Amino acid sequence: MPEQSELPQQQGKQGKIIINSRKEEITMICKRLILNELPIFPKRAIITAGMPYGNKNLHFGHVGGMFIHADIFARFLRDRIGKENVIFVSGTDCYGSPIVESYRKLQEEGYEGTLEDYVRGNHERQKETLKNYGISLDFFGASALGEARDIHKHVSGKVFRTLYENGYIKKLSVPQFYDEEKKMFLNGRQVIGKCPIPGCCSDKAYADECSLGHQFLPSELINPISSLSGKKPVLKDVENWYFDLEHCIDMIKDYNEFLRKNTNTRKYQLETVEEFLKKPLLYVPRKYIDNVTELATKLPPHKLIDEEKKPSIVFEFECLEDRDIAKSVLDSENMHYTSGKTLVPFRLSGNVEWGVPLPECEDLKNLTFWVWPESLWAPISFTIAYLKGKGMEDDLSKWWYDDDAKVYQFIGEDNIYFYAIAQTGLFAGLQTAKGEKPDVEKIHLSHIVANRHLLYMDTKASSSSDIKPPTADELLDYYTKDQLRMHFMSLGLSSKSVGFKPQVFMKEEDRVGVDMVLKDGNLITNVYNRLIRTCFYAVQNNCDGKIPGGEACEEIKAMAEKTVLEYERHMYNHDFHRISYVLDDFIRAINKHWVNNVRVADATGDIEFRRQLIIDCFYACKIMAILIHPIAPEGCEMFKEYLNLGEELWNWEYIFEPISAYVEDIEKHELKYLEPRVDFFKKHECQLGESK
Repeated sequence: MPEQSELPQQQGKQGKIIINSRKEEITMICKRLILNELPIFPKRAIITAGMPYGNKNLHFGHVGGMFIHADIFARFLRDRIGKENVIFVSGTDCYGSPIVESYRKLQEEGYEGTLEDYVRGNHERQKETLKNYGISLDFFGASALGEARDIHKHVSGKVFRTLYENGYIKKLSVPQFYDEEKKMFLNGRQVIGKCPIPGCCSDKAYADECSLGHQFLPSELINPISSLSGKKPVLKDVENWYFDLEHCIDMIKDYNEFLRKNTNTRKYQLETVEEFLKKPLLYVPRKYIDNVTELATKLPPHKLIDEEKKPSIVFEFECLEDRDIAKSVLDSENMHYTSGKTLVPFRLSGNVEWGVPLPECEDLKNLTFWVWPESLWAPISFTIAYLKGKGMEDDLSKWWYDDDAKVYQFIGEDNIYFYAIAQTGLFAGLQTAKGEKPDVEKIHLSHIVANRHLLYMDTKASSSSDIKPPTADELLDYYTKDQLRMHFMSLGLSSKSVGFKPQVFMKEEDRVGVDMVLKDGNLITNVYNRLIRTCFYAVQNNCDGKIPGGEACEEIKAMAEKTVLEYERHMYNHDFHRISYVLDDFIRAINKHWVNNVRVADATGDIEFRRQLIIDCFYACKIMAILIHPIAPEGCEMFKEYLNLGEELWNWEYIFEPISAYVEDIEKHELKYLEPRVDFFKKHECQLGESK
């Protein structure tokens, strides 16, 4: 790309604009896009990103696997429907056994602060990390800290009472693990075993869930061990409150089918939900069964599924109660079995002292909410806290429960069970009484956007696994936030798990080919950056620092329209990696347009030809800036500053307008002077030795 010193001065012969795209093809594509139903965005939107636990710093998966995608969409919607119509909230998940267990271990190492001190320190570090990545949260709260804590306590109590009054909550006596050596009940993370769900590949399971989000009863955990004593705990019955999720199975089936037929919900997400919408199953290995017919007579009514080539015989029951009776029979016969995925009662309460207090009800007292359910409605609490700070606390319903509003929740695939199943049941239960069939088209439920796993190299990694990934902060020692945002956006997590492979964390001998983080970032740090500079230098050298008045040529406008329509469609569908392709094609095509035509300008010296080329490329750069603004906002804001324009530049209502439409008189509108080799999109200081 030519720099300022390479730009030729105006001369005066006829030239012809050369463009490397087929006008007829572009026009046809645009017509097809227009004829198809264009994306319709809500008038107001809430965006949430899954809450990180309060016992850790953020690793790259938190940021790159979810927060950046949520932030890009939130920034896009602010431009698309108006920033006053978008609220982006998240926060630290402060309660629950993982935090208690981490704090206990830290105390053993000499930590002297309180549990609240511990959580507060992690919350502040998380907040700073998100800020360093440009995550534009309107509110990042903490469920156990400050005013948000009091609001969350109030909301939690209201949710419990509403669900209780609507008939969805029941009291159950369920076995809980007890460490006889330590003389105490164990919370969820103080018990480690193997997941009982057939085919589960989790590397770790706890009292009633595994690391992949499978839910089961404590009695089903295989080979449980207390993390406190290292001994096998016993089970003792404890009464708790449970949400009757099994009752919601037909409603969730209907809703899942509605989403499949009428929305852009990700297919794999719907399929994951379907796996849990089966009747209760028991898998009994053939080698334990001498006589199937005789065994069947001892079990409650069931459907027998006996496929010769399968290693187990399957018994399907109508309800959990029948399945539990069958389990007792199999236990008495000393037969091994495993349970299939199904909807089990969703625990609401527990006896972990560090938790949101649960209202006293009937004869159960001194209980706290189990962390998972209260974290599901925590974004509502955070929204109230945000609105209260703006003096608009009475406006909650117009954001969460209004037909003109929509809630988008970005999560990781491990949490599909909680957000797409348990939350669906809970939120439906808050709006309809038990026995009434909810109208899945009218109840207000969130649009769940579940990303697949962001692997480290080629292995699933988390802060609790044996493979320790880099923290999000460590990555910023080697890459800029824009490079990382571009790269994480491009990985295609909407459809597959993808390995994150930053070469700076590889051994020298393993560094093969280019560093993909740099390659994806180069689109803006190299190609687009140079294109913008060249346009400014051309105006400074040839047009007295003012963009010539006039319209871009039809070919450029057609290319821009195609790009914008495709971009908008992919943003609507949250196919962020496809946005990368669209931007790459457009930016490189315009770059090529400049390079080819500036040669013609050199050869012909046609003043009008050169003016038209500048008009074309500035118009295209303006379109690019609007499209890249949600992804790499700082460089785009700098572009706006040097154009001497205001916030109106980001208004999509004018996206196809020429730059002259933003100013009173384009012939008099001076651009800010751009010094030589100023970067709009910067590389990391450790990369500055590379060729620009």
